[in-house]
Amino acid sequence: MKQKLTARDVLAAAQEERETILAHRRTIHRCPEVGQDLPRTAAYIAGELKKLGYQTQALGGGLVAAITGKDTGRCVLLRADMDALAGREQSGLDFQSDNGAMHACGHDMHAAMLLGAAALLRKYQAQLNGTVKLVFQPDEEGFTGAKAMLKAGVLEAPRPQAAIALHVNSGTPSGMVLCGRGTFMAGCTLFRVTVTGKGCHGAMPETGVDPINIAAHIYLALQELVSREVPAKSPAVVTVGRFQAGELPNVIPDRAVLEGTIRTFDRELSEQLMERIRQVAESVAAAFRGSALVEELASAPPLRNDPALMDQAARWAEEVAGPDRVLRLDQGGMGSEDFASYTYELPCAYLLLGAGTAQEDPRFGRPMHNPAVVFNEDVLPLGAALHTWLAMQELGVMRDE
Repeated sequence: MKQKLTARDVLAAAQEERETILAHRRTIHRCPEVGQDLPRTAAYIAGELKKLGYQTQALGGGLVAAITGKDTGRCVLLRADMDALAGREQSGLDFQSDNGAMHACGHDMHAAMLLGAAALLRKYQAQLNGTVKLVFQPDEEGFTGAKAMLKAGVLEAPRPQAAIALHVNSGTPSGMVLCGRGTFMAGCTLFRVTVTGKGCHGAMPETGVDPINIAAHIYLALQELVSREVPAKSPAVVTVGRFQAGELPNVIPDRAVLEGTIRTFDRELSEQLMERIRQVAESVAAAFRGSALVEELASAPPLRNDPALMDQAARWAEEVAGPDRVLRLDQGGMGSEDFASYTYELPCAYLLLGAGTAQEDPRFGRPMHNPAVVFNEDVLPLGAALHTWLAMQELGVMRDE
């Protein structure tokens, strides 16, 4: 009689795939691409999936592949992002990028783990109680990727009953799985304020309208929105991360630009803050004889993990990683993730996978997006096993739809 497959069997099989998964990660890492259009990354992933016998579909700038065991009508979606960040990498890795972009958020790790899961799912195809849909998504960083794939029909033919995603987390012990209940990550709105004045010589400011002065007053005014207009028990952050104006020290320019983010756990509060930014910018600019144009560049809503699915996912993760390696959390952070858009369409579980601390290795533990961040590659097989086991287990669960 054939022995029943266990989570430890899946983890052992993932460890056997270790070198292949590492090769995937390093290949993707060497040639990072930013945004919605990722031709080299997508071509590589499509090629590797085809080697495993998958048919791939280009969809919404990303890739979709599916594998079915027993055709039960059940379907679960596994998602990995594959875009990178603009900036020059300073990790010192032998395979670091040199093209002005960098995988400083671990999306190369995510894509490699899902490719590893694709191999494992092929191995266990006969034991799948339904269909697993593999989604490789672009432009998570710009908050357009999930929305583009949703609009293009990623939840159709077949429609999944649940979606699962993993994200590596620098600064968390390697192999620790963080399972957040409820609203686990903040929503984020990216905004731009373009201030228009009238350029003139720096020796005669009275002949122009100084957009830098206006933008500085707007910047200071925005700092008061949270402290004086948002209840203290409602987490909110307004950050201006870009302030750009002028080219010469003795010339007042025509324009100044501020760009920043709004982060909250409440979609209505985010909308209110966006409207207040518009009102403040326009009023301040008018007071100083200029004008201001406020634009919303992109947004992701707060990420809501489905309570029932997350409770089950945590139990299944314990079977793979061990009971002492899974941490359940009732409070999340102010970081954002565009997988959140999926969480308003179907039950979702978004888990964090620890990828190293400085105590483990001095190279590990730097903040996400830091140009010198280094992730522990030892967690890659665990991530592939988690994807595989969670998908297989979810296909065996009946839910009220």
